[in-house]
Amino acid sequence: MYMNSMRRSFAILTVFRRAAFACTLLVLTSVAVSAESSASEAEQLHWVTTWSMSPSTLPPGLLPEDQVVDVFENQTIRLIAHSSVGGEMVRVRISNTHGDKRLKVGAATIALQTSADDIALETLATLTFGGEESITIARGGLVFSDPVSFAVPALSNLSVSLYLPEGSGTATSHVLSMETSYLSAAGNHTGDASLQDPQELSAWQFVSAIDVGRRDEMTAIVTLGDSITDGYGSNRSLNNRWPNYLARRLAGDDGAPKFAVVNAGISGNRVLHESNIRFGENLQVRFERDVLALSSVSHIVLLEGINDLGMSVAAPEQEVSALEVIAGYKQIIARAHAKGIKVIGATLTPFEGAAYYTAEGEGKRQAINEWIRTSDEFDGVIDFEKPVQDPANHARLLPSYTTDNLHPNDAGYEAMAAAIDLSLFE
Repeated sequence: MYMNSMRRSFAILTVFRRAAFACTLLVLTSVAVSAESSASEAEQLHWVTTWSMSPSTLPPGLLPEDQVVDVFENQTIRLIAHSSVGGEMVRVRISNTHGDKRLKVGAATIALQTSADDIALETLATLTFGGEESITIARGGLVFSDPVSFAVPALSNLSVSLYLPEGSGTATSHVLSMETSYLSAAGNHTGDASLQDPQELSAWQFVSAIDVGRRDEMTAIVTLGDSITDGYGSNRSLNNRWPNYLARRLAGDDGAPKFAVVNAGISGNRVLHESNIRFGENLQVRFERDVLALSSVSHIVLLEGINDLGMSVAAPEQEVSALEVIAGYKQIIARAHAKGIKVIGATLTPFEGAAYYTAEGEGKRQAINEWIRTSDEFDGVIDFEKPVQDPANHARLLPSYTTDNLHPNDAGYEAMAAAIDLSLFE
């Protein structure tokens, strides 16, 4: 009797175990099929970068010792990024380029922003990395999230949330984002509809690019430059940098060619030097990472050099000639052409009345602009100087377009974008 009872119990237990194993196998098979389906769908799409940020930080070796610290720990960052074009799927790049140690990302999500730190929960999607919801990024490294089905509208605000459970080390950041992002109190809040009493951030952290998957062969225009491309002087969180105005022109004109417009500007950046922990590595150093590594780049608009002329006022040992700046341009052109990318040169805008203006610097600006217009080294030219200059004094910006005689305001940036001949990109 006892043995029969034991045999029945063992048989029942075996049935339950087999059923549980079958359920587990079904779940794992379902996950695998779903992952394979997503991977297969991603392979059928064409990927193009819709948004990027260029790190304005410097590597730890170039930082003061007191700057090498854990910036975040057990907190969630909610970053706001403005798409230029849309797509059916999305993948996000997370960068530890300027980290001093490994960076642990405990969880990551993407959603459409509704307002401030609020997101539309019905759009929330979890980002994974090789099928895992967390990842540790090597010092100096970068990772792509797995492609995820996510309808990205053109010209919309995306909200990417990262949970950083451990000390982050030095943060790979874009200091002057002209966009408000958010930092939570302690804990993982990547799936929350809104953050409780968030701290506002003026910088973008870690998220370096967002790619979208499309059914066409769209390519990207990268706008490469300094604060005038970065949008300093425009109204925060309104996306009124000149590249934003260009993206809206391209999207709104049925007869215009269609491109993503990606901003690779860094305030304070220079073609040949760096000396400030907020202004990034010089253009020669960052070009591969900030431009060539992006997806489906076909054109570059290069507007940089005014800081090379002006910042040497405070650092005479870094003074450069017009010919040295031009030599820097030639290297960018050669490296882009080697990748089949066209480079459009943009003339330097007026800066008389700016804090670092000198007559000598103005002479160099004029020489550089003359070379941009006449050398035929570029694949095209955008004359940004003319639409923003004061008709009464061509060395100055129009007073209604600026508050500091160096950076345009919203109206000035709109005038710059309006002056671009869109046929340059055909």
